[in-house]
Amino acid sequence: MVDFTNEFELLAEAYAVSGGNPLDLRNEQYGLMLVAGNHILGKNEIPGLRIESELFPDGVKARITVAANTKIEKPVHLCFGVIPAEGIQRILADFFIEENAKVSFLAHCTFPNAVKIQHIMEGTIQVGKNSQMEYNETHFHGPRGGVEVLPKMKINVERGGQYSSTFRLIKGAAGVVRLDYEAYLSDESVAELYAKIFGKYKDDIQVKESIYLNGTESRGLVKSRIILADEARAEVLGEVIGKGVNSRGHIDCMEIVQGKKAKASAVPRLQVVEESSKLTHEAAIGSVDKRQVETLMARGLSEQEAVDVIVRGLLK
Repeated sequence: MVDFTNEFELLAEAYAVSGGNPLDLRNEQYGLMLVAGNHILGKNEIPGLRIESELFPDGVKARITVAANTKIEKPVHLCFGVIPAEGIQRILADFFIEENAKVSFLAHCTFPNAVKIQHIMEGTIQVGKNSQMEYNETHFHGPRGGVEVLPKMKINVERGGQYSSTFRLIKGAAGVVRLDYEAYLSDESVAELYAKIFGKYKDDIQVKESIYLNGTESRGLVKSRIILADEARAEVLGEVIGKGVNSRGHIDCMEIVQGKKAKASAVPRLQVVEESSKLTHEAAIGSVDKRQVETLMARGLSEQEAVDVIVRGLLK
């Protein structure tokens, strides 16, 4: 049997830097899946949670099911990472949240030594009738920006269901990001998609989040906060399509550019198919508010410290 103890310890250390508690990776009260490269280092099922997995040469395929009428009070921890400087990690993940269930996932993706790493995550999410699912994903990258992050998910929310996801990448150099999420909503269902990314150096970021309001009285929110420094660039597309009767959707995009070489673009796209649907948007690209900087400097901070405080507030 191969001993992955050292790999586990290295991943746990990176997990701590990314904001997680390493003790959670050993706590049997939490649902857990821990993957380093294409190795499953740990997996823990709890009542109502089933995790089926399969290995292939460059990654892991997982089917995660929450049983009907199950309310999982503590977050289910998912930890994905690559410790060496180079490698490919492909995660194929399908989530099935059955009727009247409630669950929160806390995912950490860590690539502390990345020089040439590709992290691919593809899958589907099925939120059953009157169920709730929350997915919070935090990334920690090393300082070199040698990571390609390629997440692509399709989310289906059934009648009365609620889905919320947050993609957060604010530590280390982002590298190349190609985020592509699509959510399809049934009657009286809700979806909220959040993205918070700090790009620096020569990071290249593309965010595409789409919500299809197919059901009657369905509601959706697309919200992004992107900070760019140095020579980083970002393209953000928020999209809402209103097909359901009395459906409601909103896009809120803000990009902050620091420095003359960073580039940003934001495109809110709204399409009304059903006349009773109401869709709104707001998009802004600019620099850090000078008055806020001056206020903080008057309290003793340097200009850079003041900017850092404002940026952390935007990404909090």
